[in-house]
Amino acid sequence: MKKDKTEKVTTKKVVKTKKPSKIVNFIREVKKELGKVRWPNKKEMITYSIATVSFVLFFALFFSLSDLILSGIKMLVK
Repeated sequence: MKKDKTEKVTTKKVVKTKKPSKIVNFIREVKKELGKVRWPNKKEMITYSIATVSFVLFFALFFSLSDLILSGIKMLVK
């Protein structure tokens, strides 16, 4: 006697899982990326802050003096 090659079909209850919304997925990805960030320590932060403030002050002084000199030249030419 040959065995029947037809498979027995069983009915299973299909449970659908909800896909996370785009916002929830975005927040998860942001958390994952923030975990990869190398945050500066206190000494590095102080160094970077001093460098930033000194560059800002330097360029503020440079552009202020440039404006003052150019406006003085403009007044002399008129």
